[in-house]
Parts: sequence; C-alpha cells; structure tokens
Amino acid sequence: MSEVNVSRRWFLNVSLALAASAGLVPVTAHGEPQDPAADRIGGLYGALLQTMQQAKQLGVKGRYDRLAPVLAETYDIPTMSRAAVGQSWGTLDPTQQAGIIDAFTRMMIANYANQFDGFSGERFEIVQTVDRAPADKLVKTRLVQASGKTVALDYLMRNSGGKWKAVDVYLDGTISELASRRAEFGAILKSGGPNALIDSLRRQGDKLLAGA
Repeated sequence: MSEVNVSRRWFLNVSLALAASAGLVPVTAHGEPQDPAADRIGGLYGALLQTMQQAKQLGVKGRYDRLAPVLAETYDIPTMSRAAVGQSWGTLDPTQQAGIIDAFTRMMIANYANQFDGFSGERFEIVQTVDRAPADKLVKTRLVQASGKTVALDYLMRNSGGKWKAVDVYLDGTISELASRRAEFGAILKSGGPNALIDSLRRQGDKLLAGA
C-alpha cells in the first residue's frame, strides 16, 4: 500500500485502509475495557484484515463482495445519507431517497474495495469509549504508522434498532467525514438536483470498481 496521504474528502476510507493494513487484529490500548460500540469497530477491522490478506486473489470485485455485508452492519448509511443531504431530504420523493442511499452505499463499499490492496506495517488501537449526549458513544481510536506517527480516528456511534452503528468519523478529532459529504452533496444538489447526485455517486462507484 502506498504512503499515507489523507484528504478531507477521502480520509475515512483511506485511513481505514491504512489501519487494516497493519496485519494485526485491532487491540485495545492500556487495557481499556470494550463495550458493544467499540466491539463493532473492532469487528470491522477484523473483517478488513481477513479481506486484506486475500486482496490480490480477490481483486476489487471480490473485495467489494466480501466487505459489503460488513460495512452495512458497521455504518448506518441511511442516516448518513439523510444527514449529508440535509434539510432538503424531506422534499425528495421515496424513489430519489432510495436512489441516493443505494448509490452512496455502493460508492462507499467500492472505495473500501479499491483502497485495500496491501500491508504496510501500521497498527490500529481502540483507546477508549466516551458517552455522548443524548445517547451516542464516541469510540476513540488511533492509527499508529510504522514511523511511529499516530493519527486519531474517532467514530460517532448510535444505537439503531438495538445495534450500535457508526454515523460519522472524525480525523484528528475535528475533521468530520459527514461534514465533507454534506458539502459535496449540497454542491451537486444545488447545481443539478437529486438525480445529478445519484449519477455522480454511481460514476464514482464505477470508477473505483474499475480500479481507478
């Protein structure tokens, strides 16, 4: 895997790819006890590791198929889609809403599948879980690179139907994946409407699945 180069737009999946590339099951730092929200993130990384170990044999499409159910269990993508669209979500018809969720889901999974192409010596640690009002949890983690440099990755978790799922991720504790998506979605919606957003997400997914 290539050297770390995290951008605001792609930091979530690139950072996850680097963390998975450690070749290790995620560990808990300083003996911090885990809870269901933290276990959800640990489970994601365990599945990513298994996929990474077979990355070359699976290819992009195989990695997509392997990761799709795991990511669907880890992230509340419908909630993330609604939040990224913002106030105009309620003005969309059900077909458009479903189209955005489906296209966003496919693009997200395709990005994971595209990124996971090798190991480079990092390790991933779960640091602690903090309660967030009104009933959320923040799972604080860090990516430790081979050079010793650390990158903080904090997951905002929400109980959805009895399951803890991620609804946002923060790089270095401040840069929100959801906020970057909101800016991206808003610009496309303003210029072309919901169908343009769906088309854009589909094209991004196609490009990633083609290995670009």
